[in-house]
Amino acid sequence: MSSGPTSGLAAVSSALLAMSRHLEVRDVLKTIVASARELLDAEYAALGVPDDHGGFAQFVVDGVSDAQWKAIGPLPRQHGILAAMLSEATPQRLADVRTDPRFEGWPAAHPEMSDFLGLPVRDGDEVIAALFLANKRCPGPAGGCGFTEEDEQLLGILAQHAAIALTNARLYERSRELTIAEERSRLAHELHDAVSQKLFSLRLTAQAAAALVGRDPARARGEMRQVAALAAEAADELRAAVVELRPAALDEDGLVATLRTQTQVLDRAHTARVTFTGKGVRALPAAQEEALLRVAQEALHNALRHSGAARVDVTLERRGPGAVLRVTDDGTGFDPRTVRRAGRHLGLVSMRDRAGGVGGTLTVESAPGKGTTIEMEVPGG
Repeated sequence: MSSGPTSGLAAVSSALLAMSRHLEVRDVLKTIVASARELLDAEYAALGVPDDHGGFAQFVVDGVSDAQWKAIGPLPRQHGILAAMLSEATPQRLADVRTDPRFEGWPAAHPEMSDFLGLPVRDGDEVIAALFLANKRCPGPAGGCGFTEEDEQLLGILAQHAAIALTNARLYERSRELTIAEERSRLAHELHDAVSQKLFSLRLTAQAAAALVGRDPARARGEMRQVAALAAEAADELRAAVVELRPAALDEDGLVATLRTQTQVLDRAHTARVTFTGKGVRALPAAQEEALLRVAQEALHNALRHSGAARVDVTLERRGPGAVLRVTDDGTGFDPRTVRRAGRHLGLVSMRDRAGGVGGTLTVESAPGKGTTIEMEVPGG
């Protein structure tokens, strides 16, 4: 049960911290949904990110067990009240969702819901998600007490957090996929504008939100000043990330600087720890440097997306006139013999082709449960 304004403001603070510390969209959304449910003391909370086909690309819930969620079945479609939040872009606060003419029912395993509060999540003029809660808890007779106008205003603050988290995560996803030479400078500018300006607006909103809590105004305002400070810290953290997204073309900065920048960005963008060490490497022929960079990118992608690794280490060191690149992770690993029998897998064929194309070699060491090491050696020039 909620213990008053302090617990609610702590939930807002948690959402801010999650936004600044976690850049994987799923983790951030889970924290936002849990924070919304705690903030308004509801039985259920959910956030849906729509796709372009009448469904939801992501749908995060809190208050529903894994077994119950599995029994409910496929993700909901954009219909009824959910569709209204997305298409009409208006808040929906209902005493009993089941009596609303737009209500279209739910699967047999779905929990019973009565009082309902939902808000669209906006990024500018675009509605990018729907955040909603059901069954507000309160002392008194069974049947719930319903959500208030104050609840709606507080959920509006959380909806702004959701917009920031989604925009931020999408930009980082794109930063991992775009090529360095063509897109990184533009992305840094976009990230700065889209996130830093919204965080500034959020600080103002958080300060204004103190007026919504009337039970202990002095203490509530003190807590909200802390929220504003946390938002400022998040802005500083993101500005540091923008600096690391500076252009790093091979022909301008060289292979070592480019790899160092790439690993710094990936370390911020993923929960896994990503490190880089460069030892005594001198300039190599342009084709070899490009091949080493592309192999490193492919190996990092595999480790971070597929291996479940907690740590990925990249090293580049001199060997005679050439160099050796090594990407090592502590993930699930695999049986290389099975990979060879299966043919194309995890981009290994393309990595071998890149290595062979510049006179180099590529070796793979892995075993189930033992992690993976990709090593590429080039002869130099």
